[in-house]
Amino acid sequence: MNSSGKTDPSSKPFPGRLKDWARQVRRDVVALWLAVRDPRVPWYAKAIAAMVAAYALSPIDLIPDFIPVLGYLDDLLIVPLGIIIAVRMIPQAVMQDLREQARDRDRPTSRAGLVLVLVIWLVAAILAARWLLSAI
Repeated sequence: MNSSGKTDPSSKPFPGRLKDWARQVRRDVVALWLAVRDPRVPWYAKAIAAMVAAYALSPIDLIPDFIPVLGYLDDLLIVPLGIIIAVRMIPQAVMQDLREQARDRDRPTSRAGLVLVLVIWLVAAILAARWLLSAI
């Protein structure tokens, strides 16, 4: 504990810090989902928040987790970086309020994220097929 009576996060063992970080990421994804619907959030922040939340809440991944290393790349890099960018665009007081609201909500799922991922896979498959056919 430090002088304010709080436990210093760096004194926690690594697995505990990792769990806390994962909880914060999940909470922030829900907060971004709420931000898209909040009139206090600027339109450009809503656009980024919508993309990040749709992707993070999608029931399928852009890069499936069974692909070694790359499968977890989106979960460890893409989503957290998207969250950081979106959070910086939202006024701090508004983001704090959204985080408090997110604590009381269940994690929603995103049909838009599902559609987005499926469209990306479909476009990739079409481009790969065109490339293969042109090579023959």
